[in-house]
Amino acid sequence: MGSLGALLRHPDDVFPLIKLKMAARNAEKRIPPEPHWGFCYSMLHKVSRSFALVIQQLGPDLRDAVCIFYLVLRALDTIEDDTSILTDVKVPILKEFYRHMYNPEWHFSCGTKDYKVLMDQFHHVSTAFLELGKGYQEAIEDITKRMGAGMAKFICKEVETVDDYDEYCHYVAGLVGLGLSKLFHASGSEDLASDSLSNSMGLFLQKTNIIRDYLEDINEIPKSRMFWPREIWSKYVNKLEDLKYEENSVKAVQCLNDMVTNALLHMEDCLKYMSALRHPAIFRFCAIPQVMAIGTLAMCYNNIEVFRGVVKMRRGLTAKVIDRTNTMADVYGAFFDFSCMLKSKVDDNDPNAKKTLNRLETIQKTCRDSGTLNKRKSYVLKNGSNNSALIILFIILAIIFAYLSANR
Repeated sequence: MGSLGALLRHPDDVFPLIKLKMAARNAEKRIPPEPHWGFCYSMLHKVSRSFALVIQQLGPDLRDAVCIFYLVLRALDTIEDDTSILTDVKVPILKEFYRHMYNPEWHFSCGTKDYKVLMDQFHHVSTAFLELGKGYQEAIEDITKRMGAGMAKFICKEVETVDDYDEYCHYVAGLVGLGLSKLFHASGSEDLASDSLSNSMGLFLQKTNIIRDYLEDINEIPKSRMFWPREIWSKYVNKLEDLKYEENSVKAVQCLNDMVTNALLHMEDCLKYMSALRHPAIFRFCAIPQVMAIGTLAMCYNNIEVFRGVVKMRRGLTAKVIDRTNTMADVYGAFFDFSCMLKSKVDDNDPNAKKTLNRLETIQKTCRDSGTLNKRKSYVLKNGSNNSALIILFIILAIIFAYLSANR
């Protein structure tokens, strides 16, 4: 449930962590009895537990469609990610993958751990896909076809310019945003959002992941995966892998800040998209990952640890985001708080400081103009927690441990 040290420093993480733990247990008990649907929902919990929790709140038909959409794209992504697959084998599979969803006997062995299980038993996903409504099937097929073609293109093409970067992110994530908008519309719950806003929702998440995952991608065996655009990193080093070496620490952080500043471009579109959503469960489904993204960027900005290991939000803060992101007022508050955190880390000597500050001030103005900031719950715990809070914490922990022990 998070380290004791982290809980002592952030005692208001406790209740959200308890709620998250209980929600996860309840969700795992709601696995459908049919073998193919049971496989799909069990696999969803294994490859993305937090995503699975949010999906469970959607209505039954939409929940099934989003579950299958996610697993189909996760399978496609597993093929793209597997650097051991020869290019002349990988490219045609990516291009034709959308056809395989209609074949309950198709599978392809690749990936590792749970992802390998997904690929080996993909017939369960295909069987479930064929039970979805026609509107859902057509939306998933369209996006999968376009995404596979885009991935195949970038197997043979490096990300050179910022335009290439945006194009790659469109194929692997912007199209997910477009697809989800189509599924929401097909369910009858939402108006069809514009392609540009849907695309930005995906790009903001994907760019955050690419920034956070620099070290994992550059150290990929047998071949590095490089998504940071040359147009940005070449201003700081001769080779992208040079950013991970200690002697280049100053330049590495400057390059990192340049990448974060690029990602900030999409925040205003994301707020516009979310503000138009009507259905509470769909809103939470969309909003929680976006809040997590800006929180992750705030952690990564100006942080050399991105080039040394994994930088991510602590579990308690993640639980707090999931617990508190319920309305657009919550989103405006979270974006404002995390942009304040990010703004406090901007060094005036950074080459992109002025650009970064301008983008943060724009998003903060949007949040202020919403008129909802007085309703927010801060995501940044103020210092000075007193002893009574710690005493309460220990009491709560004792109750939790007693409860878990009694229910094993």
